Amino acid sequence: MLFAFRRPDFGRDSFVDLYRKHLDLCVAAEELGYDTVWLTEHHFVPDGYSPSLLPIASAIAARTRRIRIGTFVLLLPLHNPLRVAEDAATVDIISNGRLDLGLGQGYRVPEFTGFGVPRKERGARLEEGTEIIRRAWTEDGFSFDGRFNRLSNITLVPKPVQQPHPPLWLAGRGPKSIARLARNGYHLCGTGGPDQQQMYDAALKEHGKNPADFKIAQLRNAFVARHPQEAWDHSERGLHYMLSCYGQWFREASDLPGDELYGQNIPPVGELRHSDTARLFGEPPIVGTPATAIELIEDYLRRTRVTHLVLYMAVPGADAAAVHESMKLFAAEVIPHFRRR
Repeated sequence: MLFAFRRPDFGRDSFVDLYRKHLDLCVAAEELGYDTVWLTEHHFVPDGYSPSLLPIASAIAARTRRIRIGTFVLLLPLHNPLRVAEDAATVDIISNGRLDLGLGQGYRVPEFTGFGVPRKERGARLEEGTEIIRRAWTEDGFSFDGRFNRLSNITLVPKPVQQPHPPLWLAGRGPKSIARLARNGYHLCGTGGPDQQQMYDAALKEHGKNPADFKIAQLRNAFVARHPQEAWDHSERGLHYMLSCYGQWFREASDLPGDELYGQNIPPVGELRHSDTARLFGEPPIVGTPATAIELIEDYLRRTRVTHLVLYMAVPGADAAAVHESMKLFAAEVIPHFRRR
């Protein structure tokens, strides 16, 4: 389950109530048998899109015992990598070894402007910063003379619980970013498209690595209910809102061919549920009954390799009680189908 802690204008909760309810949903995810709670980061978004992932991860760690806690993703070029290494190690200790650290280069123009970081440096900053985190977790007395960081005789204490270190994931959408993370041997955080998996596995093989040794987490929107219209009633406005946001952000960034057209001509709320063209993160939303969810996920798994299906169910503005009911129904009727595979 992925949580973004977003409060759009049509949301009814204060941020205090929103955080309380979503932290409760993270606890419920453990009780219902989900494997991982994933957190996602952005900055300067009017709806409060969660900007501080590791404090949230620490709060979840303190209230849970089994479920893993991952970042999908922390925008490393906007952070000091040594500070991230220390904070992430602390979360791993509080959780007794349940952290997955996912990192990304980011893309939103206002974030780089706000932090004063040139966008053209983001890929290099991500690669250098990830190496620093890995070395801080695994080495004593290390020094580093890089393009953006100069460190001398660094020994991080305490180190993470997991050995040799917590799993490291990197986000990738296009060929360049995916090739970078494959070359360095990191797991992939993807945004749904089978083409990402194909590029990733090909790049792993090119660098002498076995794809079977590496994990792929893919993000999909999902919401289930006993009746399809009920599922759409609870999720459609949030899905429409997300399509509008990401459309604007991708168009402003224009990182990949076609981004300049992303999110145009979105059907209005009420019609989105009947559209065959709306795609969020490259794939249609998994909305409807549990049987529909099983059918859509089965189709997806026939088309791509994915080890971690990340469900964005708590869409912006959705009622927390309705999200909880969707989580319960998915856990009761969809997860067992795939556990038996």
